[in-house]
Amino acid sequence: MTESRYVEPGWFTKHVFNRAVRRLTRWGLSVAGSRELRVRGRTSGEWRSTPVNLLSIAGERYLVAPRGTTQWVRNIRVTPQAELRVGRRSETFRAQELADAAKGPVLREYLRRWGWEVGAFFEGVDKNATDDDITRIAPDFPVFRVLPA
Repeated sequence: MTESRYVEPGWFTKHVFNRAVRRLTRWGLSVAGSRELRVRGRTSGEWRSTPVNLLSIAGERYLVAPRGTTQWVRNIRVTPQAELRVGRRSETFRAQELADAAKGPVLREYLRRWGWEVGAFFEGVDKNATDDDITRIAPDFPVFRVLPA
C-alpha cells in the first residue's frame, strides 16, 4: 500500500459538494448510492463522518477511497468497526481491507459507476483501462469489503 498518496479536496468539494451530499444523505436521500460513513477517530475515539459511495458487486459491498489514504482510511485501519447511514437507518459493519491483487474488478466497477464524479483522482485511468493499468494504480487506492459486524 502506498501511504503517501492523498489528494486533498478543493474548496468547492469540501465546503459545498461534500456538505450537500452529507446533508441529503442524513435526510435519507442517497445521492447516486451515497452513504454517510462514521468511523472512530484513531486518537480521539470520537465519531467522524464523511460521505462515501457504497459499491455492490455480486452481493458483496465495498468502500473505495478515490483520494487515497484519507483520514477515514487511517481511522478504519485502526478500528475496523464503523457505521454506514442513510437518514435514520444505520448499519454497523466491519471493514476488511483488500490486497492490491484483489482490487482490480472493484476499481473498474467503481470507475464505471462513479467515474463522472471521481475520475479526476484516477489520473487518466478510467473504466476502459487495461488490466495492467488497473493493477499499476491499485496500491494507491485503498479498498475495503463491508462485512457484518
